[in-house]
Amino acid sequence: MNTREEQLKALDRLLTIMEELREQCPWDRKQTMESLRHLTIEETYELGDAILDDNLNEIKGELGDLLLHIVFYANIGSEKGSFDIADVANGICEKLINRHPHIYGDVTVENEEEVKQNWEKIKLKEGKKSVLQGVPRSLPAMVKANRIQDKVAGVGFDWEQPEQVFEKLQEELGELHEEVSQGNKDRIESEFGDVLFSMINYARFLGINPENALERTNKKFSKRFQFLEEEAEKTGNSLKDMSLAEMDIYWNKAKEMD
Repeated sequence: MNTREEQLKALDRLLTIMEELREQCPWDRKQTMESLRHLTIEETYELGDAILDDNLNEIKGELGDLLLHIVFYANIGSEKGSFDIADVANGICEKLINRHPHIYGDVTVENEEEVKQNWEKIKLKEGKKSVLQGVPRSLPAMVKANRIQDKVAGVGFDWEQPEQVFEKLQEELGELHEEVSQGNKDRIESEFGDVLFSMINYARFLGINPENALERTNKKFSKRFQFLEEEAEKTGNSLKDMSLAEMDIYWNKAKEMD
């Protein structure tokens, strides 16, 4: 692995290249924080894919892309006379020190949960009016639900045992079933949302990330369905002309290959 000196040299090289591109490249010179925003989100999702695939080489590359974006934003901030990369780094350093009094202060903690609870309490002392203030509005609904539940749990608003959450899930499923029998679409949607929220909460108690779990199932389903398509093509069949029973044969073969 690289030494600290080599790591700092690499970061300095990146800062220099970014300045050169900003001065000399028509595309880089034209970019603004607003124009980069959607690209940054895309890069973040690509990193997420690499992590789910456990592809360390891809993770390294995607981290580089994200690091470039951070340096890019800092360079634009410097041009505006607002902040530079040193301000960004020092800002997060101070935040980490302030929010880890059990490391840099005299606070004692017993476990990870106490660390999370202290973290949320410290953020409120910093001026945040709500523990939910740090949840981005534009997060996908499932990720947002997970973050909301995690944050309120940090101040003690939580179930005590996984069994309680499972019982709540069963209760919500019963209420959904009742609304489905009544046929009121608005109420069905509301109860369906409650079921999803409870499922995400249950996942948290099981130590499972619901986004990762669903994406694993997405990939598993896609792999099986693509196998089904390939096998049907080999026999000259079209899926739309096949019966479910016929497709099920190939589907079961795909399951055996998992």
